[in-house]
Amino acid sequence: MEKERKRDKIRKIFQNPYRIVIFNDINLHIIRQVRFNARTALGTLVLAVIAIITSVTILIAFTPLREYIPGYPTGKMRRMLIRNVLVVDSLEQETQRRDLYFKDFRAMLAGETPSDTAVKHVTPLKPEQLQFKSYNHDSLFREEIAQEQVNLGINSTPASKGGVAGLLFFPPLSGMVTGKHDLSIRHFGVDIVGKLNSRISAALDGTVIFAGWTIDTGYVIYLQHEQNLITVYRHNAELLKIQGDKVRAGEAIAIMGNSGKETTGPHLHFEMWLNGVSVNPEEYIKF
Repeated sequence: MEKERKRDKIRKIFQNPYRIVIFNDINLHIIRQVRFNARTALGTLVLAVIAIITSVTILIAFTPLREYIPGYPTGKMRRMLIRNVLVVDSLEQETQRRDLYFKDFRAMLAGETPSDTAVKHVTPLKPEQLQFKSYNHDSLFREEIAQEQVNLGINSTPASKGGVAGLLFFPPLSGMVTGKHDLSIRHFGVDIVGKLNSRISAALDGTVIFAGWTIDTGYVIYLQHEQNLITVYRHNAELLKIQGDKVRAGEAIAIMGNSGKETTGPHLHFEMWLNGVSVNPEEYIKF
Protein backbone atom coordinates (compact mmCIF):
# COMPACT_ATOMS: atom_id res chain seq x y z
CA MET A 1 0.00 0.00 0.00
CA GLU A 2 2.77 2.36 0.90
CA LYS A 3 4.53 1.75 -2.44
CA GLU A 4 1.33 2.27 -4.40
CA ARG A 5 0.75 5.62 -2.71
CA LYS A 6 4.23 6.76 -3.64
CA ARG A 7 3.71 5.67 -7.24
CA ASP A 8 0.40 7.52 -7.43
CA LYS A 9 2.01 10.61 -6.00
CA ILE A 10 4.83 10.52 -8.57
CA ARG A 11 2.36 9.84 -11.39
CA LYS A 12 0.29 12.84 -10.36
CA ILE A 13 3.39 15.03 -10.32
CA PHE A 14 4.07 14.17 -14.02
CA GLN A 15 0.39 14.27 -15.07
CA ASN A 16 -0.91 17.32 -13.22
CA PRO A 17 -0.71 20.57 -15.22
CA TYR A 18 1.21 23.56 -13.92
CA ARG A 19 1.15 27.21 -14.80
CA ILE A 20 3.72 29.98 -14.56
CA VAL A 21 2.11 33.41 -14.46
CA ILE A 22 3.91 36.76 -14.82
CA PHE A 23 1.76 39.70 -13.72
CA ASN A 24 2.16 43.37 -12.87
CA ASP A 25 2.66 43.74 -9.14
CA ILE A 26 0.93 47.11 -9.12
CA ASN A 27 -2.30 46.52 -10.96
CA LEU A 28 -2.12 42.70 -10.97
CA HIS A 29 -2.61 42.55 -14.73
CA ILE A 30 -1.36 39.27 -16.24
CA ILE A 31 1.53 39.92 -18.57
CA ARG A 32 2.34 36.33 -19.61
CA GLN A 33 1.50 32.85 -18.54
CA VAL A 34 2.90 29.46 -19.48
CA ARG A 35 1.14 26.17 -18.94
CA PHE A 36 3.09 22.92 -18.75
CA ASN A 37 3.36 19.62 -16.95
CA ALA A 38 6.44 17.90 -15.45
CA ARG A 39 6.86 15.59 -18.45
CA THR A 40 7.04 18.50 -20.92
CA ALA A 41 9.44 20.44 -18.67
CA LEU A 42 11.79 17.48 -18.32
CA GLY A 43 11.84 16.88 -22.11
CA THR A 44 12.53 20.56 -22.77
CA LEU A 45 15.37 20.54 -20.25
CA VAL A 46 16.99 17.46 -21.86
CA LEU A 47 16.77 19.00 -25.34
CA ALA A 48 18.30 22.23 -24.04
CA VAL A 49 21.24 20.37 -22.47
CA ILE A 50 21.83 18.43 -25.71
CA ALA A 51 21.72 21.65 -27.75
CA ILE A 52 24.22 23.34 -25.43
CA ILE A 53 26.64 20.39 -25.55
CA THR A 54 26.39 20.21 -29.37
CA SER A 55 26.97 23.96 -29.76
CA VAL A 56 30.01 23.95 -27.46
CA THR A 57 31.50 20.93 -29.29
CA ILE A 58 31.09 22.57 -32.72
CA LEU A 59 32.49 25.84 -31.40
CA ILE A 60 35.60 24.13 -30.03
CA ALA A 61 36.17 21.79 -32.97
CA PHE A 62 35.84 24.29 -35.83
CA THR A 63 37.06 27.59 -34.36
CA PRO A 64 40.44 28.80 -33.01
CA LEU A 65 39.00 28.60 -29.51
CA ARG A 66 40.21 24.98 -29.32
CA GLU A 67 43.79 26.25 -29.03
CA TYR A 68 42.94 27.69 -25.60
CA ILE A 69 42.12 24.23 -24.21
CA PRO A 70 44.98 23.10 -21.92
CA GLY A 71 47.07 20.42 -23.66
CA TYR A 72 45.72 21.11 -27.17
CA PRO A 73 48.54 22.03 -29.63
CA THR A 74 48.49 25.47 -31.22
CA GLY A 75 48.70 26.00 -35.00
CA LYS A 76 52.41 26.82 -34.75
CA MET A 77 53.03 23.70 -32.71
CA ARG A 78 51.12 21.52 -35.21
CA ARG A 79 53.18 22.91 -38.11
CA MET A 80 56.33 22.19 -36.14
CA LEU A 81 55.17 18.62 -35.45
CA ILE A 82 54.48 18.01 -39.16
CA ARG A 83 57.88 19.45 -40.09
CA ASN A 84 59.60 17.25 -37.49
CA VAL A 85 57.86 14.17 -38.86
CA LEU A 86 59.10 14.99 -42.38
CA VAL A 87 62.63 15.64 -41.13
CA VAL A 88 62.71 12.39 -39.16
CA ASP A 89 61.48 10.47 -42.21
CA SER A 90 64.20 12.04 -44.39
CA LEU A 91 66.86 11.29 -41.78
CA GLU A 92 65.69 7.69 -41.54
CA GLN A 93 65.99 7.22 -45.31
CA GLU A 94 69.42 8.87 -45.36
CA THR A 95 70.56 6.68 -42.46
CA GLN A 96 69.44 3.56 -44.31
CA ARG A 97 71.38 4.61 -47.42
CA ARG A 98 74.52 5.33 -45.38
CA ASP A 99 74.20 2.05 -43.48
CA LEU A 100 74.01 0.18 -46.80
CA TYR A 101 77.02 2.11 -48.14
CA PHE A 102 79.17 1.32 -45.07
CA LYS A 103 77.99 -2.31 -45.11
CA ASP A 104 79.16 -2.70 -48.71
CA PHE A 105 82.39 -0.87 -47.94
CA ARG A 106 83.16 -3.14 -44.98
CA ALA A 107 82.42 -6.16 -47.19
CA MET A 108 84.94 -4.88 -49.74
CA LEU A 109 87.59 -4.38 -47.06
CA ALA A 110 87.01 -7.92 -45.78
CA GLY A 111 87.32 -9.40 -49.27
CA GLU A 112 83.63 -10.28 -49.42
CA THR A 113 81.02 -9.52 -52.09
CA PRO A 114 78.98 -6.31 -51.64
CA SER A 115 75.21 -6.68 -51.56
CA ASP A 116 74.69 -4.43 -54.60
CA THR A 117 76.81 -5.43 -57.59
CA ALA A 118 74.65 -4.03 -60.38
CA VAL A 119 76.72 -2.40 -63.08
CA LYS A 120 75.50 0.88 -64.48
CA HIS A 121 75.50 1.33 -68.23
CA VAL A 122 78.55 3.43 -69.08
CA THR A 123 80.37 4.04 -72.32
CA PRO A 124 83.92 4.86 -71.26
CA LEU A 125 86.68 5.76 -73.65
CA LYS A 126 89.18 3.02 -74.32
CA PRO A 127 92.91 3.78 -74.13
CA GLU A 128 93.35 3.66 -77.91
CA GLN A 129 90.55 6.25 -78.29
CA LEU A 130 92.26 8.85 -76.13
CA GLN A 131 93.65 11.85 -77.99
CA PHE A 132 96.69 13.73 -76.72
CA LYS A 133 97.76 17.24 -77.54
CA SER A 134 101.10 17.61 -79.25
CA TYR A 135 103.83 19.40 -77.31
CA ASN A 136 106.74 21.45 -78.54
CA HIS A 137 109.69 19.27 -77.55
CA ASP A 138 112.16 21.89 -78.67
CA SER A 139 112.27 23.56 -75.30
CA LEU A 140 114.33 23.64 -72.17
CA PHE A 141 111.73 21.41 -70.46
CA ARG A 142 111.90 18.48 -72.93
CA GLU A 143 112.99 16.00 -70.26
CA GLU A 144 110.24 17.04 -67.86
CA ILE A 145 107.57 16.87 -70.59
CA ALA A 146 108.76 13.45 -71.72
CA GLN A 147 108.57 12.22 -68.13
CA GLU A 148 104.97 13.46 -67.87
CA GLN A 149 104.06 11.66 -71.10
CA VAL A 150 105.49 8.41 -69.78
CA ASN A 151 103.70 8.73 -66.45
CA LEU A 152 100.15 8.25 -67.64
CA GLY A 153 98.85 8.68 -64.08
CA ILE A 154 99.31 12.45 -64.40
CA ASN A 155 96.19 13.83 -66.02
CA SER A 156 96.76 16.84 -68.27
CA THR A 157 92.99 17.41 -68.71
CA PRO A 158 90.70 18.32 -65.80
CA ALA A 159 88.79 15.22 -64.74
CA SER A 160 85.54 17.08 -64.41
CA LYS A 161 85.29 17.42 -68.19
CA GLY A 162 85.26 13.72 -68.94
CA GLY A 163 84.58 12.05 -65.59
CA VAL A 164 86.49 8.85 -64.88
CA ALA A 165 86.78 8.15 -68.61
CA GLY A 166 88.89 11.32 -68.86
CA LEU A 167 91.45 10.15 -66.28
CA LEU A 168 94.75 8.67 -67.44
CA PHE A 169 95.57 5.51 -65.50
CA PHE A 170 98.95 3.97 -64.80
CA PRO A 171 98.97 0.16 -65.25
CA PRO A 172 99.41 -1.38 -61.78
CA LEU A 173 101.31 -4.33 -63.32
CA SER A 174 102.61 -5.05 -66.82
CA GLY A 175 101.67 -8.60 -67.72
CA MET A 176 99.04 -10.91 -69.14
CA VAL A 177 95.38 -10.78 -68.15
CA THR A 178 94.40 -14.37 -67.29
CA GLY A 179 91.09 -13.68 -65.56
CA LYS A 180 88.49 -11.36 -67.03
CA HIS A 181 86.02 -9.14 -65.19
CA ASP A 182 82.80 -11.20 -65.04
CA LEU A 183 79.93 -10.36 -62.70
CA SER A 184 78.05 -13.54 -63.63
CA ILE A 185 80.64 -15.56 -61.68
CA ARG A 186 81.15 -12.78 -59.10
CA HIS A 187 84.64 -11.98 -60.36
CA PHE A 188 84.83 -8.23 -59.75
CA GLY A 189 88.27 -7.54 -61.17
CA VAL A 190 90.95 -8.84 -63.52
CA ASP A 191 93.78 -11.28 -62.77
CA ILE A 192 97.18 -10.18 -64.10
CA VAL A 193 100.18 -12.51 -64.22
CA GLY A 194 103.66 -11.03 -64.20
CA LYS A 195 107.13 -11.82 -62.98
CA LEU A 196 107.41 -13.01 -59.39
CA ASN A 197 108.19 -10.18 -56.95
CA SER A 198 107.21 -7.55 -59.50
CA ARG A 199 106.30 -4.17 -58.11
CA ILE A 200 102.63 -3.21 -57.91
CA SER A 201 102.04 0.45 -58.79
CA ALA A 202 99.24 2.85 -57.90
CA ALA A 203 96.88 3.36 -60.84
CA LEU A 204 96.18 7.00 -59.87
CA ASP A 205 97.08 9.56 -57.27
CA GLY A 206 95.21 8.71 -54.09
CA THR A 207 95.15 7.83 -50.40
CA VAL A 208 95.54 4.42 -48.78
CA ILE A 209 92.29 3.69 -46.95
CA PHE A 210 93.11 0.06 -46.08
CA ALA A 211 96.29 -1.97 -46.02
CA GLY A 212 96.24 -5.33 -44.28
CA TRP A 213 95.65 -9.06 -44.35
CA THR A 214 92.47 -10.98 -45.18
CA ILE A 215 92.08 -14.74 -45.07
CA ASP A 216 90.65 -15.11 -48.57
CA THR A 217 92.75 -12.62 -50.54
CA GLY A 218 95.93 -12.29 -48.47
CA TYR A 219 97.69 -8.94 -48.33
CA VAL A 220 95.31 -6.30 -49.72
CA ILE A 221 95.60 -2.56 -50.26
CA TYR A 222 92.77 -0.12 -51.11
CA LEU A 223 93.30 3.33 -52.65
CA GLN A 224 90.75 6.14 -52.67
CA HIS A 225 90.95 8.44 -55.73
CA GLU A 226 89.05 11.41 -57.09
CA GLN A 227 85.69 10.99 -58.81
CA ASN A 228 84.65 8.64 -55.94
CA LEU A 229 86.82 5.86 -57.40
CA ILE A 230 88.44 3.05 -55.38
CA THR A 231 91.09 0.65 -56.68
CA VAL A 232 91.85 -2.67 -54.97
CA TYR A 233 95.07 -4.75 -55.18
CA ARG A 234 94.88 -8.33 -53.79
CA HIS A 235 97.13 -11.40 -53.23
CA ASN A 236 100.29 -9.35 -52.61
CA ALA A 237 103.44 -10.81 -51.06
CA GLU A 238 104.25 -7.59 -49.20
CA LEU A 239 102.69 -4.16 -48.71
CA LEU A 240 104.85 -1.05 -49.03
CA LYS A 241 102.31 1.47 -47.75
CA ILE A 242 100.17 1.82 -44.66
CA GLN A 243 96.72 3.26 -44.09
CA GLY A 244 96.65 7.04 -44.48
CA ASP A 245 99.63 7.31 -46.85
CA LYS A 246 99.35 9.59 -49.87
CA VAL A 247 100.57 7.96 -53.10
CA ARG A 248 101.29 9.18 -56.63
CA ALA A 249 100.32 7.45 -59.84
CA GLY A 250 102.96 4.86 -60.75
CA GLU A 251 104.39 4.77 -57.22
CA ALA A 252 105.18 1.30 -55.84
CA ILE A 253 102.65 0.26 -53.20
CA ALA A 254 103.14 -3.53 -52.95
CA ILE A 255 105.05 -6.59 -54.22
CA MET A 256 103.17 -9.15 -56.32
CA GLY A 257 102.71 -12.47 -54.56
CA ASN A 258 100.54 -15.50 -53.96
CA SER A 259 98.87 -14.82 -50.60
CA GLY A 260 95.37 -15.72 -49.50
CA LYS A 261 93.17 -18.80 -49.56
CA GLU A 262 91.56 -17.96 -52.94
CA THR A 263 94.80 -17.49 -54.91
CA THR A 264 95.63 -19.84 -57.78
CA GLY A 265 99.25 -18.78 -58.23
CA PRO A 266 101.43 -15.66 -58.24
CA HIS A 267 99.32 -12.87 -59.73
CA LEU A 268 97.61 -9.54 -59.02
CA HIS A 269 93.85 -9.37 -58.65
CA PHE A 270 92.97 -5.76 -59.52
CA GLU A 271 89.52 -4.19 -59.01
CA MET A 272 87.95 -0.80 -59.73
CA TRP A 273 84.85 0.45 -57.90
CA LEU A 274 83.09 3.59 -59.14
CA ASN A 275 80.46 5.03 -56.78
CA GLY A 276 80.28 1.63 -55.06
CA VAL A 277 79.72 -0.25 -58.35
CA SER A 278 82.23 -2.69 -59.86
CA VAL A 279 83.54 -1.65 -63.30
CA ASN A 280 85.78 -3.47 -65.78
CA PRO A 281 89.40 -2.21 -65.45
CA GLU A 282 90.16 -3.23 -69.05
CA GLU A 283 87.81 -0.49 -70.26
CA TYR A 284 90.11 2.11 -68.71
CA ILE A 285 93.62 0.58 -68.56
CA LYS A 286 95.71 -1.20 -71.15
CA PHE A 287 97.74 -3.82 -69.29
